[in-house]
Amino acid sequence: MSISYSDLRKATDEFSSSNLIGVGSYGSVYRGTFALDNIIVAVKVLNLERQGASKSFIAECEALRNVRHRNLVKVLASCSSIDFKGNDFKALVYEFMPNGSLEEWLHPKEEEGHRLRNLSLNPRLNIAIDVAYALDYLHNHQGTPIAHCDLKPTNILLDNDLVAHVGDFGLAKILFETNNNSSITDINSITIKGSIGYVAPEYGMGRGVSTLGDVYSYGILLLELFTGLRPTEDMFKNGLSLHEFAKMAFPDRLMEIADPLILEEDSRGDVTNNVESERQRLLECFASVVGVGIACSKETPRDRMLMKEVVAEMLVIRDKFLGVGIYKER
Repeated sequence: MSISYSDLRKATDEFSSSNLIGVGSYGSVYRGTFALDNIIVAVKVLNLERQGASKSFIAECEALRNVRHRNLVKVLASCSSIDFKGNDFKALVYEFMPNGSLEEWLHPKEEEGHRLRNLSLNPRLNIAIDVAYALDYLHNHQGTPIAHCDLKPTNILLDNDLVAHVGDFGLAKILFETNNNSSITDINSITIKGSIGYVAPEYGMGRGVSTLGDVYSYGILLLELFTGLRPTEDMFKNGLSLHEFAKMAFPDRLMEIADPLILEEDSRGDVTNNVESERQRLLECFASVVGVGIACSKETPRDRMLMKEVVAEMLVIRDKFLGVGIYKER
């Protein structure tokens, strides 16, 4: 569906700074409201002076043309037009996510710190599973495989119920399937721009884009989600990375690297007198998740898990933690 420049200008109050939600690699995102039906949207306006912005717009339109999944941000409309000054104008209109990005929850700015609720363990598990579902769908369940290529907390948006939606497909690559499903690769993609700390190491060596690059990014994201540490922290230098940091703590010193906020409340919200049992339950869950994060972020692509394996493993971890299904206590 196409939409006019004037409609977007009106919906965002002339792209007012008061409606500015965020600024990304290739443009700015504004909150917009269509008065007729009172629908709130997010409008991503491309900065066409930035090299690669037009390519990003085309990549995102192409990648999202036929994909539909509850854990992907839905594109409602696009705009390719001329603004009132006669300049080229390109924008994408997305469904609005009222709980912002995962980045804002994990690393709130000081002024936002009291506004956001704490993410306890169970919501973090659900978010991790939502993202795994989205990547598994892109890699395995919608026809030609798609690699997202820029998975990170700022590109994971949360709706009213804290359901995670993966967004920003500006770097996405539609891939060619090889005989080996574990390394579906775009042979034409010799260079890839991702985000420092999340981009797979093989991309820096000129290797083609593959679904296993997304698995690496997911592993780093998972470790960040449960330790609260960015992969770009000052402490990670001279060979020490978030992956190595987690590996060194695994399995005996894991609670030393857990995000302290996880430990503040029991995720199920029930009352129990068996404190030691609850701590053990939490420790087992945390260890299992970190194990998946380490396995996904291994340096060599062939040593990583596949996303379909990640989904299955994360579901087992959550069921064990909650004591549901076959893990229900008798």
